[in-house]
Amino acid sequence: MHRVNVDELFQGKQSKYALVVGVSKRARQITRTFEEDGVVTEEKPVLLAIDEIKNHEINLLEPDEDDL
Repeated sequence: MHRVNVDELFQGKQSKYALVVGVSKRARQITRTFEEDGVVTEEKPVLLAIDEIKNHEINLLEPDEDDL
């Protein structure tokens, strides 16, 4: 089972909303790419997206503090 430490993932982020939206958007991109390429995998796109964010492979754009 893949366990995610939410505190570690949220570290340095201002908005939980931005984190959730970023993970979901990236997971949809991964799913679309897999479907287009005909890739079959056991790994869940959401977990792949979380790993990418955790490993700083992608960056999330967050709103300014004034916008929150």
